Amino acid sequence: KRGEVDMRTAAIFGASSIAIVYITRAFVLPAVPEHLFSIGSFAFTKSMLIMLLFAVLMITASLSMIRKKKDVRGDERLSAFHLSRILLQGALVGLITAVVGAGGGFLIIPALVILTGLPMKDAVGTSLVIIAANSLIGFIGDTGHDNINWIFLLSVTGIAVAGTFIGNVLSKRISGENLKKAFGWFVLAMGIYIFVKELFFSAAGAH
Repeated sequence: KRGEVDMRTAAIFGASSIAIVYITRAFVLPAVPEHLFSIGSFAFTKSMLIMLLFAVLMITASLSMIRKKKDVRGDERLSAFHLSRILLQGALVGLITAVVGAGGGFLIIPALVILTGLPMKDAVGTSLVIIAANSLIGFIGDTGHDNINWIFLLSVTGIAVAGTFIGNVLSKRISGENLKKAFGWFVLAMGIYIFVKELFFSAAGAH
């Protein structure tokens, strides 16, 4: 309603990412063994690899958001809009989204802000369209391989929907630049937490 969704970017970015998400979730990941290798009593699993990759990507993406970067606007943004580049970015984000099993906002938003020059609030709105499509396709790809805990799913969804309305109200009172930095610091903190937890505590628990 506020005009903060760039449908052209969402369509091009989303088309390539959706295809990669479905292929990866439906065919590639199920073929990867749960146990990858062992070093003594330490067992390195597929789940651990995914979470460590998730943490590294979060930290990398957060630093790109925290650093001050000149915005690309107007004619600059239009001239930078190349179909092949957007398709490649979408495919890469789709692959990472499928592997780490996340909606991809922590990757899509920095990609849209930095690589396509969208303002922060437009990037958030546009990313939500892409995330919704990616998540739905990824979920469909998983239904043939995993049992879904519907009670847990619906409970988390209900809380998330409530949080969406609260966040929508708060976003009107925060500038795009401050929102970008706050998002970056939040993602950085979560990335460090996941990295430390998986590398030290999960590894210790496996001994």
